[in-house]
Amino acid sequence: MPEKPKALTELNFKPKGKVFSSPYDWRDQFIYHLLVDRFSSGRKNIPPFSPDITPVGRDDSEGEKWQGGTLKGITEKLDYIKDLGCTALWLSPIFKNRKESNTYHGYGIQNFLDIDPRFGTVKDLQQLVKEAHKRGMYIILDIVINHTGDNWAYQGGYPYYYSEGKRFDFGFWREADPLSGIQWPDDAVWPVEFHNPDWYRRKGEIRNWDSFPEYRDGDFCSLKELDTSNREVLKALIDVYKYWIATADIDGYRLDAVKHLENSSTAIFCSAIREYAQKIGKRNFFLFGEIIGDDRFIDQYIARNARIPDSHERFPSLDAALDFPLWGILEGIIKGFINPAELRGRYERFREFYSDHGQASQYFVTFVDNHDQIGRSPRGRFLYNNPFKKQAVLAIGYLLTSSGIPCIYYGTEQGFNGGGDHDKYIRECMFGGKWGAFHTIGHHFFNHNNPIYKEISRIAEVRKKEPALRYGRQYFREISGNGIDFGYPINGKCTLAYSRILDDAEILIAMNLDSNQREDFITVDSHLTMTGKNMVNLLKPESAYPVQVIERRHAVRIGLAPHEIAILKLAV
Repeated sequence: MPEKPKALTELNFKPKGKVFSSPYDWRDQFIYHLLVDRFSSGRKNIPPFSPDITPVGRDDSEGEKWQGGTLKGITEKLDYIKDLGCTALWLSPIFKNRKESNTYHGYGIQNFLDIDPRFGTVKDLQQLVKEAHKRGMYIILDIVINHTGDNWAYQGGYPYYYSEGKRFDFGFWREADPLSGIQWPDDAVWPVEFHNPDWYRRKGEIRNWDSFPEYRDGDFCSLKELDTSNREVLKALIDVYKYWIATADIDGYRLDAVKHLENSSTAIFCSAIREYAQKIGKRNFFLFGEIIGDDRFIDQYIARNARIPDSHERFPSLDAALDFPLWGILEGIIKGFINPAELRGRYERFREFYSDHGQASQYFVTFVDNHDQIGRSPRGRFLYNNPFKKQAVLAIGYLLTSSGIPCIYYGTEQGFNGGGDHDKYIRECMFGGKWGAFHTIGHHFFNHNNPIYKEISRIAEVRKKEPALRYGRQYFREISGNGIDFGYPINGKCTLAYSRILDDAEILIAMNLDSNQREDFITVDSHLTMTGKNMVNLLKPESAYPVQVIERRHAVRIGLAPHEIAILKLAV
């Protein structure tokens, strides 16, 4: 097999060596999501960021340019990620983009069979995966199957826009020198089979992102939409991504823009990848997707134990989806802007969709910050214009102690607070570069002693030790300030409390969403958490909270400092 194959016929699907086994359950994992170009350059002697000392001042145009992050740089920072408590890395797309493009995010792919040289080489990817596996960590690649980069132009060379499903004429492949024809590696698109103009929908750029079939068939701005309804195209994409599992021992894929594919194509792709992974020994290869929509819309892709009868419109194919419904409300709840009843209601609706709502936690990758804040204006990280830094710990603490597979976006653990009218403001460089966080340049942010980093790592360690926090059913708890009047909080400045229950074990989580001290009674399960015993805060092992009978309820009274989280369990 050539070192850099140019055609699908050159691919070898035999793994390079013994494959790394999949995790038994992905709920055991804590995912770290990073943009390769913005995480670590691997350069030495970069000074650390120091508040009030590091000078500010950066060129605003730099945010849309390549900054220099590499795969080798990520390998060098694996221990930083592991010490945070993360056990899996989700990397932004790493495949070759056009040489002249500013698609530093990686979503404008020109060559599906090679690593972008700005990120490194195939060997660099293999070494990253190998080093992660040595540490018991997993690698998930962000992949694109609905479009390619801007590798060709419509007839006339100017943009065409979606118009009632009309198919436009192909113009020409983008080449450095049209007189010499298509040259490897920087002209047109690869593998060579993708040179077929009929493999693309050719219906122009999307203008109405909520109109079907326009949002499925149109181009993502200048990026060219593949015709995945063509089985040859779909088979080619399946072969591409089988190849990368064989080549680099990848552990999972995050599918970009699932909404912009036929449901059937997503199902066929996932089934084929899953079967291949099982054949070579990866029996729980992870496939999760970006699906923008409410729970009913997401359900059609993931609900294997759904109450809703199967129909021709349902193709449950993904293992999980990014939890956009939670993302839409969690920030406002943690900050006290949204009634906590909305959070309770969201989980109660799981009973409509799932015959075993306790197992719904495996279907969602939960997050609070991300790289692509569709629908938000302005775009901003959780701490954007937010003086209460401890709220970031509450937000990630919620992900780590509630239903779902938790995911943290790089920089959140260092208090990144970017925001503005463009995605670049939420894509700062961890290694400084010319686009560092807090308007700085040339200073890194890999600070193990940052209070946010330290608190998140402590909560992650508790989660690792307590199965109930990973698999348990979730129930919200009533509170009382006076020990007489109990009820679910309706004011955002409250104690938010919920239990995770697994078999005979109850773990109670309490969060003070107020900027003032609170001391509330919180109900617990009377069958599992008995009176006459104490609960201990696993984040403060010396603590003791007696279980009492209050108004015929079992309850504990907990004092919490402003924006403090407690994780309680019966003392042994």
